[in-house]
Formats: sequence, structure tokens, C-alpha cells
Amino acid sequence: MINTNNQSSLAGMFVSIWQDSLTILWGDWLDLRVRVSQVVASGLISPLIYILAFGLGLGSSMRGNSAFGGNYLAFILPGMVALSGMTISFGGTTFSICGDRLYSKTFEEMLMMPIHPLAMHIGKMLAGVIRGLLTSGSVIGVAILVTGNWRFLHPEFLLLLILNCMVFAGLGVIVGLSVQSLEAVGLYNNFIIVPMSFLGATFFDPSQLPTFAQVMIYALPLTQATVGMRAVVSGNASSWYSWVILIILAIALSGIGAYRFSHQQD
Repeated sequence: MINTNNQSSLAGMFVSIWQDSLTILWGDWLDLRVRVSQVVASGLISPLIYILAFGLGLGSSMRGNSAFGGNYLAFILPGMVALSGMTISFGGTTFSICGDRLYSKTFEEMLMMPIHPLAMHIGKMLAGVIRGLLTSGSVIGVAILVTGNWRFLHPEFLLLLILNCMVFAGLGVIVGLSVQSLEAVGLYNNFIIVPMSFLGATFFDPSQLPTFAQVMIYALPLTQATVGMRAVVSGNASSWYSWVILIILAIALSGIGAYRFSHQQD
């Protein structure tokens, strides 16, 4: 009887956390929905530039290179989807929280709500995931138009994309709670997001690197998402460790985010 009651109480707590998370998400969505076209358009600019510069420009000189399956543009497109998801999930979440904390001063109202800290993190993280998926969806549309490969809509590909967005939206929540100015956000972006954009296996095959470099590159979450999504698009199954690493990171960041919310003072 005791075990049954404990299980019922635990299940009720998780249901309550999930419902509260959706409440936080709905509040962010009401603000986001009026700017959907703006979010999609602004987030699509960088991927299109990379596609034109690297895929069509540099790629034209690499045709027939067996290291990239003879098509460099098709090689980088899965990574461009993951890259756009990373950039917008992180940046959009960070700036949203910073705006509420430092400028509109409405963040204190949410902290006063009788809501579990984990629900606050999950709600803000899910809003970041939606931002990332909006932009990534546009890049997927471009990728299908260019390659004619419908495996960009494969369920495994989309699930890896969601996990990728969850990791970087979760990181964006933590950074948004930590910084004291928008200039500090730029610092995090320059030291984390920009280097990972070029080192996250988007533009190269990490298996061709020396062993010590492979260890560093494969430790990056963007690399795991990109390699897994690239495998799905090429008709293979993604590696199990890509899933494990992304899931562990998402859970760990959720724990850190919940802790930060529980100790946040603004």
C-alpha cells in the first residue's frame, strides 16, 4: 500500500510539473507567435549564406571527392539543420530570459508563481526548442528542395533535431539566468556557439582527423547531432551513443537549470 501511494504521489508530481511547464511555454508562445515570420527569416539568413558559400562555392571544387560521397552540399546540409537549431535555440532562449530579467523586469513575477523550478526550466527550454524547430524546418525545406531527399523528414532525423534543440535551449536557459548584461551574452556566444559552429562536424568528417582531435570534436553535442542526422539522411541508422550523449546532456542541463531557478534572485 505504501509503495502504491508513493508511486501515485510521484506520478502526480510529474504530471503537475508537466502541466506547469506547458503553462510557462504557453506564455512564451503568446509572445512568440506574433513574431514567427521574423524568427524564421532571421534564423534562415546564416544557414543560407553557409549553403551558398560552402555548399555551392567550395563544394563546386570538391565534386567527385569520395570523402564527401561526391556531393559536398548534400554532406553539409544535415549539419546546417543541426547548426540552425543550435543557434536559434540558444540565442532565442538566452535573449528572451535576459529581456525579461534585465529590461522588462517581468521575470520576478514568474519566480513568485507556485511552480516547481524544474517546470520553469522545462517550459523555457521548450519555448527555445520551438524557436529552433521553426528555423530548422525552413532549412529542411531548402535541403529537400536542393537534394530531393525526403529522409530529412525521417522520424529519427527529427527526434535527433529535437534533442539537439533541447540541449542548446537548456544551455540558453542557464546562460540567460546567469548573465548580468547583453554584452555577456555575446561573450558566451563568441566562446561557445561560434567555435562549435565550425568545429561541430558540420563542414568536415571528424573521422578523418587525428585521434586526439577526434576525441575533442566528438565530445561536442553538435557533433553528435550532426553525425547522427547525417547518417539518417544517407540511409543508415544513427549511432546509439549519439542518443545517449544528447539525452544525458539534456537531463543534466535540466537539473542545473532547475537548481538555478530555485536559487534565482532578481
